[in-house]
Amino acid sequence: MRRILCAVTLMVLWISPTLAASCGNSAKGFESWLAEFKRSAVAQGISPRTVSAALDGVRYDSKVVRLDRSQKSFKLSFDEFRKRRAPQGTINAGRRQLSANQRLLARVEKTYGVAPEVIVAIWGLETGFGGFSGNMSVFRSLATLAYDCRRSGFFTTELLHALLIVDRGDMSVSAMRGAWAGELGQTQFLASNYVRFAVDFDGDGRRDLIRSRADVFASTANYLRRKGWQPGGDWSPGTHNYGVLREWNRAEVYRQTIAYFATEIRR
Repeated sequence: MRRILCAVTLMVLWISPTLAASCGNSAKGFESWLAEFKRSAVAQGISPRTVSAALDGVRYDSKVVRLDRSQKSFKLSFDEFRKRRAPQGTINAGRRQLSANQRLLARVEKTYGVAPEVIVAIWGLETGFGGFSGNMSVFRSLATLAYDCRRSGFFTTELLHALLIVDRGDMSVSAMRGAWAGELGQTQFLASNYVRFAVDFDGDGRRDLIRSRADVFASTANYLRRKGWQPGGDWSPGTHNYGVLREWNRAEVYRQTIAYFATEIRR
């Protein structure tokens, strides 16, 4: 326990100057960078066993870099984006999910004060209500992006937190599969947010945002509440809670769509 707590403290975070200096924009140099990263992770409190299990044999993934360079959907207008991501069929599915999970969502709202409609809207937008959370290796994706020079510091931090998720026993290495940028679970948490905000709402001793719907809903609500969500408040554009949605996703078109989706499934 002391070692894990120490690791959490160290995640505040020191990044080796060597790692920052040795980033690259191709596979050349990746293996030497990874070897140095592994030594740095152990020095910061991650167990050698976890580091070895997660990163031994990891290779640079050029597909991840291409995906990082080609994010275009957030450039759409609100009407274009919502028609693509929240058409009527998806809104109808959201209403069914709201009804099917009513008791669990009510417990979550009582605990965290976040409206069920908002949680369901985020869940639907992120993974189609848990239908597809991603199948790419989180460690391969994050190692590639941490080595890549465009946002090396940001993703180095995320890679360290992904190791911590395994190290503290929440997930196995094999279960750490998600989206191309390393997002995890049914509402797509970055690894650092997983460490900070994920909760064990089903009481099984683990924070499982991939398989436990209770943990997914409660962790999403916990994130928003700790970012300033006001219980019982409106979430339409211009309100305080709408501003909090920016903490979930900084793209204006995305939070507009969350607000729209949540309002529509309440009708």
